[in-house]
Amino acid sequence: MLPAMTATESDAVSAIRRALRVLVVDDHPDIVMTLLAVLRNAGYNAEGFASAQAAVKEFRTFDPDVIISDIAMPFVSGWDLAKQVRRTMGEKRPMLIAITGQYTTSADKAASETSGFNYYLTKPCDPNVLLALLEKATQ
Repeated sequence: MLPAMTATESDAVSAIRRALRVLVVDDHPDIVMTLLAVLRNAGYNAEGFASAQAAVKEFRTFDPDVIISDIAMPFVSGWDLAKQVRRTMGEKRPMLIAITGQYTTSADKAASETSGFNYYLTKPCDPNVLLALLEKATQ
């Protein structure tokens, strides 16, 4: 069993989480709202969009440290969003997490990596797994 954090350690973790900016992109508004609730309840600074087009317009302003994106979205896919983020942000690249309910084959996972995704999660996503990945971003 891990020792409990002191108040100072807990405050430091909370400050890191508040400073970490997480952008959620999914064409299903209910999924966006659910993920935002999980992230905000855990103390993260999170914004969400129901389309990749809206996210592209805003991601430079929000300057996310992490982008969680559905892959199978109409008009602009998560694959295309990831490529555009990588191309636009250059060296200052955020962590990209693909989240989808439709792509589960090894080939699709490999494609997500070549598009620039760091991690691949399937829906429904266990909130604890997602939060664990975000902890990696703070280290």
